[in-house]
Amino acid sequence: MPRFWVVTAAMLVIGPAQAQHAPASPYSGWEQRAVKALSDQQIADLRAGSGMGLALPAELNGYPGPIHVLELGDRLGLTAEQRARMQELYAAMTAETVPLGERLIAQEADLDRQFATRSVTPASLQSTTAAIGATQGALRLAHLRYHLSTLGVLTPEQVRRYGELRGYQAAGVHGHGPKSHR
Repeated sequence: MPRFWVVTAAMLVIGPAQAQHAPASPYSGWEQRAVKALSDQQIADLRAGSGMGLALPAELNGYPGPIHVLELGDRLGLTAEQRARMQELYAAMTAETVPLGERLIAQEADLDRQFATRSVTPASLQSTTAAIGATQGALRLAHLRYHLSTLGVLTPEQVRRYGELRGYQAAGVHGHGPKSHR
């Protein structure tokens, strides 16, 4: 019997010590977020109309984005007409994506509220997540569409140079990819 008490005492001492050293969830601290599913940076990016990687299929396959073309304008040798067109495209993209970003933030906040207040139901979960998915799709479509429009403003050489300046080495960015609409 004494051995039983030694093992029991050891478990009582070791057990709580192990619990204190248990690895934290990668989500630890996120419970303090205003909108649990979105970081402060994601909210800021959505409010600014930033791409947040939504247009990567275009970007990484030789379809430049308007803001990045403007940022590299001098190094790409943009003409005044091309620069003006890029500014128009960027302004139009921002005018379209900022309201979509605000809608997504509100939808995510609503989903969060439903869980926080324990008012979520199977029906509300279905409709809310479907609405979030539709908004995410519309946001991604908008960003991709402006990458597609940007390609038509640049020469093939500018597209090649863009890929080089951005550090891409995919085949679609080395001149074998999309053809300019010009």
